[in-house]
Amino acid sequence: MQNAPVLTLLTDYGTADHYVAAVKGVILGISPGVTLVDVTHEVTAFSVPEAAFTLSQSWKCFPVGTVHLAVVDPGVGSERRALVAAQDGHFFVAPDNGLLGMVLGAGAEVREITAGEYFRQPVSRTFHGRDIFGPVAGHLANGVALEKFGPRVEDWLRPEFAMPVPLGPGCWRGTVLKVDHFGNLITNFAAAQYPLEDGKFELQVGNTKISRRYAQFSAAPAGELFVYRGSMDFLEVSLNQGDAAALLRVGAGASMELRSAFRY
Repeated sequence: MQNAPVLTLLTDYGTADHYVAAVKGVILGISPGVTLVDVTHEVTAFSVPEAAFTLSQSWKCFPVGTVHLAVVDPGVGSERRALVAAQDGHFFVAPDNGLLGMVLGAGAEVREITAGEYFRQPVSRTFHGRDIFGPVAGHLANGVALEKFGPRVEDWLRPEFAMPVPLGPGCWRGTVLKVDHFGNLITNFAAAQYPLEDGKFELQVGNTKISRRYAQFSAAPAGELFVYRGSMDFLEVSLNQGDAAALLRVGAGASMELRSAFRY
């Protein structure tokens, strides 16, 4: 017996309105046997970095052949392109705004979605999740070949937030990719590439400088800001038994600077 196709959904639509249900309804009308999995619909509104990070942490947990629909689209209705892509046996449907920048790499096939016969008609200028991205994802789940949706592109957006930017010897500008439920700041500094030593680094977020590193929360004094290696192998900023994001007044997309005695 062949397994039903799996299709994941990730949006900033929330769950108070009808938007998610409408997208799911369109998909099920095209691919009634598909298994729909909600990654989240609570991405901070318009936060492409947060969506990109969340997608990067979830897609590999699904079986090969899964279709991943990701729609956080502040540029809806503009000239930004719609993309369909394949990476390591998985398929992705998303706007060309950097959302796929932490997923696609060597060997990726990326195409612009131009084939209107796969759209829901008429196409709204403000709800492409329902009228373009959702239908294309449904057809992908039905086995429609990638090349049917449009021409191959190589100049898809590689966002700055995907990697820290060198500012000089021992100094980099990084980005907050996500604020989790506890108020921890997940940064784009990969822990393996930036192995910090306590007292030999300084991470500046706004006007606040942090120079303490602990292995786990219980090692830090209550109320102290510190850096640690998170479970997703990125450097994170925490306030033990508190909300670091609220204290620092920052959210996803905020910038920071790392200065270290090590130049890596």
